[in-house]
Amino acid sequence: ITMAKGDQCKKGLLELLKEGPVVGDGSMCMTLEKRGYCRAGPWTPEAVLLYPDAVKQLLREYMRAGADVLQTPCFYCSDGMFKKGSKSGEPISYTTDAINEAACRIAHEISKEGKDVLVCGGLSPVLSYFREKNMEKARAEFDSQLDVFIKYKVDFVLAEFFAYIEELEICIDVMKRSKMPIACTMRIGPLGDSNGVSVEECAVRMARTGADLIGINCLYDFDTCLKTLKRMRDALDKEGLKTHLICQPLGWRCPEVEHTLIGYLDLPETPLGSLEPRQVTRFEVHAFARAAYDLGVRYIGGCCGMEPHHIRAIAQELAPERKRNPPVEDMCPPLGYLQLSGLSNIKKKDNKQYWIEQKPGSGRPFSPALSSTEG
Repeated sequence: ITMAKGDQCKKGLLELLKEGPVVGDGSMCMTLEKRGYCRAGPWTPEAVLLYPDAVKQLLREYMRAGADVLQTPCFYCSDGMFKKGSKSGEPISYTTDAINEAACRIAHEISKEGKDVLVCGGLSPVLSYFREKNMEKARAEFDSQLDVFIKYKVDFVLAEFFAYIEELEICIDVMKRSKMPIACTMRIGPLGDSNGVSVEECAVRMARTGADLIGINCLYDFDTCLKTLKRMRDALDKEGLKTHLICQPLGWRCPEVEHTLIGYLDLPETPLGSLEPRQVTRFEVHAFARAAYDLGVRYIGGCCGMEPHHIRAIAQELAPERKRNPPVEDMCPPLGYLQLSGLSNIKKKDNKQYWIEQKPGSGRPFSPALSSTEG
């Protein structure tokens, strides 16, 4: 990998965090599935090899929306996951190295179209821990994932979607070999990790690994994430730990799964398309970004269901703290151009309070508030 002109002067993650909040990117596998480039269920990232132009376009949209970071699109990239996701007897034609390398090349290519856009190498949980509790084998798999990110000189590394604090601690210990800034997230809600370790203990143990950013991603919606983040922040404050917080939540409303260990995966409509009625509005994202920032979260992005327009809402909401608007300047501020409409009923909606207080309907007569498989 050769550095593009000016890359030597690019601000790093820790420098950006000192200046203000950092905006992450959003949904990859889930959005690629909607666009016809990924399988629902396994969520493995072979699209970087099969449909690289589609992956590049989605990353470009996140960057255009205002993301400071593009994550390598290789979530759940491990040989064990590919074997699990293949049909019975079907040969596995993808390897972790091949996909991670393609993901790195794609993320670097698109990041160079922007200014000061960082590339984050994402490490995923491994089946050797989940199924075998084989610590040495798990460590070797994390080493294998990390090697590619070191080779391709990403700007920082992120361990994401971990259900077990013990596995995350192993992963972060391996990640230290990179000598890069380290971020980590767990897919936990109020019940804590999948071994019953509390939110508070998870937060403290995450911080004590020495990671630069700790927090949560996926599985739960805005309200649940804010409750969990507050408990994490309180636990860190109690122990005198000053680690930055990161949050990348779902882009759907799913309050009924708050007290489950697998969040939206417990919904009867997951994963085949019936989640769309739960989609958050961009102004709900504005409100979440402000509430998360006020809680002390300094890296805010999105996970499944968080589309480019949602990431733009984060960047717009935090523009005063970041001292810049998203790249799409003709769409900022988000309301001013409503005055240019030829329709008076649109012109009068040119105020933020109208949109913040709006309670949108689903458009479905007698639509239930919560899901059910019954007719």
